[in-house]
Amino acid sequence: MFKASELRQKEIINISDGKRLGFVSDVEINMETGTIEAIIIPSESKFFRLFSKENDIVIPWHEIKKVGIDVILIDYNLK
Repeated sequence: MFKASELRQKEIINISDGKRLGFVSDVEINMETGTIEAIIIPSESKFFRLFSKENDIVIPWHEIKKVGIDVILIDYNLK
């Protein structure tokens, strides 16, 4: 078991292409069940990140394959 705050310290790596996506900026939590529904990664563009969160990448929890000590491995097709 781990805390949601611990996710922010882990780097996200997409196993489908080996790309490092950055770190978790936020999580979506289902308030009724208390479960994490998705993790959110900031968009690649630092300029747009200052003004909007529209381009953030939302990774559904079912796409997460492994939460390790230092990284989170996902298998996600970035569109």
